[in-house]
Amino acid sequence: MSAEERRESVVRAAITEFARGGYNGTSTEVIARRVGVSQPYLFRLFPNKQAIFIAAAERCLQDTRQVFVVASEGLEGEEALHAMARAYQRLIVHDGEKLMMQMQVYAAVAAAEASGDHAFGASLRAAWERMWDDVHLVLGADVNETTTFLAYGMLVNTLASLGFPAEHRVWTGFYDSARPVE
Repeated sequence: MSAEERRESVVRAAITEFARGGYNGTSTEVIARRVGVSQPYLFRLFPNKQAIFIAAAERCLQDTRQVFVVASEGLEGEEALHAMARAYQRLIVHDGEKLMMQMQVYAAVAAAEASGDHAFGASLRAAWERMWDDVHLVLGADVNETTTFLAYGMLVNTLASLGFPAEHRVWTGFYDSARPVE
């Protein structure tokens, strides 16, 4: 396996492990073990744990962006909005690690900021901003539509993370395309 293929394996393993244990609760040893490499080899691929986390977080955000781009291709307005909402629901249902990793990203950046590390979240804020820009353009560059769509998405993240079933009353205010996929 080439170094690039190993890097890719590390990123995938890191998403799984960080999604489950968070930044502080996940050791590089467990990531190395999941990939089947030694820790010294892991650190030849990435300089430190923070770089591994950021690569995994950026991938997670990129994958989410890609879901929106593919779902909305050739669509506009409400049609695009509903296609993106359905695609996002499928993503978090069928790849729950993406949802868990997103939640861990927000917690890790907030903790880093609280401790004075303002650089930790810089690339992740930039990745989130790229996602915002993509959604914004698809929704006709309407700030209110973009904000509402992403706000609903964050509420979906919260309710899904808390395990509310699809039939629960907390989902009743959502448009159908944003409700959980059963």
